[in-house]
Amino acid sequence: MSSEKLQKVLARAGLGSRRAMEAAIEAGRVEVNQRTARLGDRVEPSDRIRVDGRPLSQRRTAPAQRRVIAYHKPTGELVSRHDPEGRRCVFDRLPRLEQGRWIAIGRLDINTSGLLLLTTDGELASRLMHPRYRLLRDYAVRIFGAVEPSTIERLMSGIELEDGRAAFESIQALESREAANQWFRVRLREGRNRLVRRLWESQGVRVSRLMRVQYGPIELPAGLREGQTDWLSAGQVRHLAGLVGLERDETARSPGRGRPAGGGPRRRPAPRHRG
Repeated sequence: MSSEKLQKVLARAGLGSRRAMEAAIEAGRVEVNQRTARLGDRVEPSDRIRVDGRPLSQRRTAPAQRRVIAYHKPTGELVSRHDPEGRRCVFDRLPRLEQGRWIAIGRLDINTSGLLLLTTDGELASRLMHPRYRLLRDYAVRIFGAVEPSTIERLMSGIELEDGRAAFESIQALESREAANQWFRVRLREGRNRLVRRLWESQGVRVSRLMRVQYGPIELPAGLREGQTDWLSAGQVRHLAGLVGLERDETARSPGRGRPAGGGPRRRPAPRHRG
């Protein structure tokens, strides 16, 4: 196998974007075969790589097929590989890989459910999360109580939060099934921590349920129940890669559609915005 640029291998391992890895190399944080790496170095599969003194396994750095799955995250699960408190983690329920590992594209907090995309390609994950691409994030939000039109106007025009100004790009009222609650579909193009909740709460509004229903061009698949996964098609993966300027020829065919976590069959569809 031919050698590859060091920053590309590090990005593929999920350590950050290529640009961030170039900065890490220039800062002297990366070693190859016990020698401090330099920008421009190329590595072979047999080379031993350390970042901040920690070795990277060949399993993480080896080229892998670019795959993407959609996971319907339930509330109560952490987007983490391990939790010292013993709470359920997303990565415990994902399909096993013969090579590489799953990397989450963005995060959902423990109280938020819905669409979580994961990929085997660290560079793809990094770019899809990067603010410069401004990929949309749509959420279904259940609000406790009535919402005044003036509140909607303020949330659309912009609110000053502790980490800067933010606003919803769109707010669409959905049919409400409960007199005390109302559903909205809201759109953002950034991924700051708990931003949807913080925007509503800044107006004294209580969010009683939050579900992500779309990330970029990918919607939560109809009928995908909580705790299940769906493999994106090769065409969908190529489209995602193309949106963020990655080479199309790195995309491999997905192993199949409609494979739930745990290998069981899908059950009949459930309502997407049930209270």
